[in-house]
Amino acid sequence: MGESVRRVVIVAFDDAQILDVACPSGALEIANSHGAAPPYVVELATVHGRTTRSSSGIMLAGARRLADVAGRMDTVIVVGGAGTGAAAADERLLTQVRRLAGLSRRVASVCTGAFVLAAAGLLDDRRATTHWGYGELLAATFPAVRVDSAPLYIRDGNVFTSAGVISALDLTLALIEDDCGPTLAREVARELVTYLHRPANQAQISTFLAAPPPGNRVVRDLLGYITAHLAEDLSPSALAARAGVTTRHLTRLFTAQLGSTPARTVRTARTEAAAQLARSTALPLSAVARRCGFASAETLRTAFRQYYGISGDTLRRMTDMPRPIST
Repeated sequence: MGESVRRVVIVAFDDAQILDVACPSGALEIANSHGAAPPYVVELATVHGRTTRSSSGIMLAGARRLADVAGRMDTVIVVGGAGTGAAAADERLLTQVRRLAGLSRRVASVCTGAFVLAAAGLLDDRRATTHWGYGELLAATFPAVRVDSAPLYIRDGNVFTSAGVISALDLTLALIEDDCGPTLAREVARELVTYLHRPANQAQISTFLAAPPPGNRVVRDLLGYITAHLAEDLSPSALAARAGVTTRHLTRLFTAQLGSTPARTVRTARTEAAAQLARSTALPLSAVARRCGFASAETLRTAFRQYYGISGDTLRRMTDMPRPIST
């Protein structure tokens, strides 16, 4: 195959999450249909090279035996899922992952696949992420890994790690953009009917989603933009300019569709995302504030008190998410 293709090997195992396989392989297939050059060739590989059962019960056929995968490759992607614990303890799999990493231009993991990379020693002294619910366990199990479970994905050298499940799509779009440029990545995102691709440092969790979605396209599109760009300029004038309408008209649209002004909508989105990030990570409030678009930790504390009626410290100690006292 040589350099005429970009060879991508997806490493799976019993009880892997099927979306961890489908998101990268599907996005790369669409990239090929839009002219990725060289095109991607995706191979599925497992320890035994036989049909593998995903955690949903759907069988994944066509896998190659890991020991038979040879030659140079562009990318190795290790998936996650319910079977990750057994996979990370399987020395046969870890030996092959180490070997493939040495033959590949870059290595990536999806969700809890980071445990496999860590067990193989590929994340030592590297910054890495995983699903927000497993970050503390990853850090405790592998103290040599600098775990940050807040971002959607992290690149440290030629090693990429990503958060839970669908963030595999964000990771793959980022890889496509690196390889083929932003135009093709946007074309793939549009065909997938996803919002372009979310930046790596976006918080994994953002609960501010309109239900049901607003009927007006301008408001609907701007809500998607707001939740994906919390740390950017989301002033009414900036949002109006993005939508190609006046600030006054934008305010009328938001009030009619959401019962809220653009500024109040943005503050709600930022506050709810910050609450989730504060509760799911050990990041200091100053870092949470910065990632979610607040000027300072004190500004964020004020938002928590106004929206939830509690302090940031109290919010972090709560088992369940608090209910807002204002919207």
